[in-house]
Amino acid sequence: MRNLLHQIGLFVAVGCAASATHWAIAVGCVEAFGMAPLTANLAGWLVAFVVAFSGHHNFTFRHAAVPWAMAARRFFFVSAAGITINQIAYAGLLHATSIPYDVLLGVVLAGMAMVTFVISRLWAFRDEARA
Repeated sequence: MRNLLHQIGLFVAVGCAASATHWAIAVGCVEAFGMAPLTANLAGWLVAFVVAFSGHHNFTFRHAAVPWAMAARRFFFVSAAGITINQIAYAGLLHATSIPYDVLLGVVLAGMAMVTFVISRLWAFRDEARA
């Protein structure tokens, strides 16, 4: 149980770094370049993917003996599915509410975090030989 709590703590730390990167890039693209929020969200995701994978591979799931390339492909799949759900939710919320785009983005990013942990732990960084 202690190892799981430690892993969750690392996941939260890496996830916060990746989410902050995602949010900052997306908001920066809107504010500096006049990008549409949904387009800026994709730009933020691309940069945050690198932060998230690097952190999870090197810290959160470092004890998993999964080859780097396999973990990268799996995590990309998880992340791509997440950004698809993120975009749908974000578009719906942008359309249905008057809440500022940057606040909505933060809410959507936070909502995806737990799902990403569970799928990453159970599949993306799972060592099939040890399972």
